[in-house]
Amino acid sequence: MPESYQPGSREDFDRLYRVAYPRVYRTVAAILADPAAAEDCTQDAFTQAFQAWDRWRPDAPAEAWVHRIAVNRAISHRRSARLRGVGEVLRRLGRPGHAPDPADAVVQPDLLKALRAIPPRLAAAIVLRHYHGYNNREIAAALGVSERTVGTRLRKAADLLRSELEPSFSLEVVEAFPSEPDESFAQR
Repeated sequence: MPESYQPGSREDFDRLYRVAYPRVYRTVAAILADPAAAEDCTQDAFTQAFQAWDRWRPDAPAEAWVHRIAVNRAISHRRSARLRGVGEVLRRLGRPGHAPDPADAVVQPDLLKALRAIPPRLAAAIVLRHYHGYNNREIAAALGVSERTVGTRLRKAADLLRSELEPSFSLEVVEAFPSEPDESFAQR
């Protein structure tokens, strides 16, 4: 049974923070490549939620509401990070780049790399479904979209992840045994 909260209650918000923070952080961390940025976005989301806590409507799950705020923060952060990245590249032209640390490749699994390669709105839907176990209705509430949109995002995300993780993946039918016209496997 979901937790019940009273809008505007400081004690209830503290309880929401303690219960939801780890899941919200993991969702944002799956979207962003940087744990420090994920921490910042999660903190910003909870700050924004606290400022609007007296206006929260109890008909929507509180944790889903905070997830929605956090996912939007992560998406905004990723957009601005791309812009900052362009500026950094321009400032660093002429300076040699440092080689990637081989240990980093081992620490970051292929799935996280693939999640970070797909659009954040799709990654958020996948993380909420498969990592946190939300159903389509809960994901829709968390992301502020319809359940049909959630289904579409999950399908698109799965297709993109499949192509990202298994480049040789194909839906073509492949015969298990090449058959010759005169060959018969079943005896009658």
